[in-house]
Amino acid sequence: MKILILGAGQVGGTLAENLANEEFDITLVDNDPDRLKELSDRLDIQTIEGWAAHPDVLRQAGSDDADIVVAVTSSDEVNMIACQVCYSLFRTPTKIARVRSQSYLDREGFFSREHMPIDVLINPEQVVTDHINELLKHPGALQVLDFADGRVQLVAMRAYYDGPLVGQALKTLRQHMPRAETRVAAIFRRGRAIIPEGDTVIEVDDEVFFLAAREHIDQVMSELRKVERPFKRVMIAGGGNVGANLAETIEDNHAVKLLEYNPRRAKYLADRLMTTVVLQGDATDRDLLLEENIEQCDAFCALTNDDEVNIMSALLAKRLGVRQVIALISKPAYVDLMQGGDIDIAVSPQQATTSSLLSHVRRADVTKVHSLRRGAAEAMEAVAHGDEKSSRVVGRRINEIDLPTGTTIGAVVRGNNVMIGDDDVEIESGDHVILFLADKKQVRAVERLFQVGLAFF
Repeated sequence: MKILILGAGQVGGTLAENLANEEFDITLVDNDPDRLKELSDRLDIQTIEGWAAHPDVLRQAGSDDADIVVAVTSSDEVNMIACQVCYSLFRTPTKIARVRSQSYLDREGFFSREHMPIDVLINPEQVVTDHINELLKHPGALQVLDFADGRVQLVAMRAYYDGPLVGQALKTLRQHMPRAETRVAAIFRRGRAIIPEGDTVIEVDDEVFFLAAREHIDQVMSELRKVERPFKRVMIAGGGNVGANLAETIEDNHAVKLLEYNPRRAKYLADRLMTTVVLQGDATDRDLLLEENIEQCDAFCALTNDDEVNIMSALLAKRLGVRQVIALISKPAYVDLMQGGDIDIAVSPQQATTSSLLSHVRRADVTKVHSLRRGAAEAMEAVAHGDEKSSRVVGRRINEIDLPTGTTIGAVVRGNNVMIGDDDVEIESGDHVILFLADKKQVRAVERLFQVGLAFF
């Protein structure tokens, strides 16, 4: 499959890095020669220097025989025009564009074949907002990811010494929760993946990924750490698109304060938001935070467009008594450095956006993909098709499927019925199968499992 990525910024570069080792033919277009050289020196990709929306540049990059074009430059207009050119001149089959401006997104019917032929729209700010909103709904979770239209969730959390399950084997999980179906998909211990077995014992500080039906998530979380009170008071630093969208999303159910440095932007947000208290000031101002009773806040979300401000304000808030701090951090090196210390959760916007793009480049019928642990692992929702003769999974029980090393099936969703991955569940055509891949290198092998052939025997 030939994929053309327009824009070598953080999202484009991260996407290229994720796909470069998966046997894709990747061409990356950007007008920054230094950035292209940096990526081409360490990735097996082709690079073209030039403006991403120019027809001659797109032709040189191979748009006429590309399967997918992903336009993720920093300009909405360049992304949209590039997709229009690829459709009108080169008939590129699948066109994906990053569009940020709500002014475009609010126009119903605008993104259609007749007007602006873009097949998939990606709005990074909305992706990040939804991600943080889920974290606020589940205090103590490191990640909360939806599958099967929200009927199943994958939750990552750190096991603490006072959790009922810590120090016990996983096979006792059902004894603790006879009415809640769950499956531990993977355990990361000191950065290394452990494939969970019945005799696996959970240790303090293990990062545990488990799957469960949405209604059972809180019950399962209580087995790994003491139950935390729901978040009621939330302070947000940064009134940009992410901060404003988050405040608007949660203000009906939370007491929200929003700090914005720019006076004009602060006034605009004060007029726009209904119940959120908007304050003009510096998020790293200790006196201001104390004046606004930071110690009484349950959660602090640092969402400015400056990594350093987010890190420093989050660290300060934690020292002043906030229960949980979340920081938006763009630089990958900072994410690995900060999460798990005083900063409880570091959210990477490019990683969240990349996850929303991955499902559109998978070869099998993959409806959802989430990139985990900064791209090292992956969770995938694939739809089974065919019959016993044309499929490697249909008509077989889970324990009969030859899964790649480090891959587990966590759940099977059949209609409205959620079956958490018991080994005797038999896969039927049309089932949504949720898998966890501890090793990202096994993606191609999993895709082959779910591809339908004329006959495998």
